[in-house]
Amino acid sequence: MGHQVIIFDFSLIRGLWETRVKKNKERQKKEKERLEKSSLEKIKQEWNFILECRKKGIPQSKYLKNGFVDTDEKILDTYGKNPQLQKRHALSDEANKEKNKFIFHLSGEQWMEFPDSLKEQIYLKEWHVYNTLIQTIPAYIALFQDLRVLELSKNQISHLPVEIGCLKNLKVLNVSFNNLKSIPPELGDCENLEKLDLSGNMEITELPFELSNLKQVTVVDVSANKFHSIPICVLRMSNLQWLDISSNNLKDLPEDIDRLDQLQTLLLQKNKLTYLPRSLVNMPKLSLLIVSGDDLVEIPTAICESTTGLKFISLKDSPVETIVCEDTEEIIESERDREQFEKEFMKAYIEDLKERDLTPSYTTKVLLSLQL
Repeated sequence: MGHQVIIFDFSLIRGLWETRVKKNKERQKKEKERLEKSSLEKIKQEWNFILECRKKGIPQSKYLKNGFVDTDEKILDTYGKNPQLQKRHALSDEANKEKNKFIFHLSGEQWMEFPDSLKEQIYLKEWHVYNTLIQTIPAYIALFQDLRVLELSKNQISHLPVEIGCLKNLKVLNVSFNNLKSIPPELGDCENLEKLDLSGNMEITELPFELSNLKQVTVVDVSANKFHSIPICVLRMSNLQWLDISSNNLKDLPEDIDRLDQLQTLLLQKNKLTYLPRSLVNMPKLSLLIVSGDDLVEIPTAICESTTGLKFISLKDSPVETIVCEDTEEIIESERDREQFEKEFMKAYIEDLKERDLTPSYTTKVLLSLQL
């Protein structure tokens, strides 16, 4: 028996389609009218009005009456012409303009190297460069003696120049999610450094001992690399308060980890730990400890006791080959992308822990990889 072919009258199909389009437009019109009359739309209008009033510096007493918002446009017109407010806004804009003069921004995959004009702006205090194809940092960075912040995340940087040690006033260095495999010893000369983020480079295995000189550092993030142990230099950072060494190859922790007596947060999830040393109990300021893994079989009892004030979170590993985001239907395939996704999740999770009034002192199962 052959295929059955059904032949339509195309004029009939056109008529049906036009009828459907007409009905759909009528439904959209009714929905628009409903939204215009709904309280949600009114709330949205009031909120936008409040935001506009705040931008213009209009005091609440002028647009809030008995708890209700007066959305009279005359209020905006009247105060928009107020000379004092105009002067205040002008001063604010001028201050922002002056501040932005010292900040350099660069992003986009069209950039494969820094612009030549940058070397003439040695007065800059901050660099914010991300999502580019830049692979090297120019040696003339040594000229930027006023540089305080160096944010270079999500680029293609393969090494840091030795000249980075000349940045004596540098406080923040973020070279996360690049292609670094090692760190120059000269970084230890940046004695005013407070935050060091090397996460997501995937290949760093050790840090030079010279980084022991970084006594002002309070935050170190070396997650998503290939460390087999906590670097000795990190144990010598006496002011360290936050250490993220998750997603590495740690098999144990040093018995003298309690020398980090200022440490408040220690993130160890996604390693190969089999036990936790009792010395963790001797860290007076440690308030958050996160671990994971079925291999972890020995945990000091005191760590799990609520009397210590320590929030101990044991994550249940949920390894997946891909993570599906239903909203965008994107599949995060590469290991680097997955680490970045999970890092954002952990950041949100930790922030949520801080905001809760009552936080469990011990959680046995929390999925590390979620389907959002």
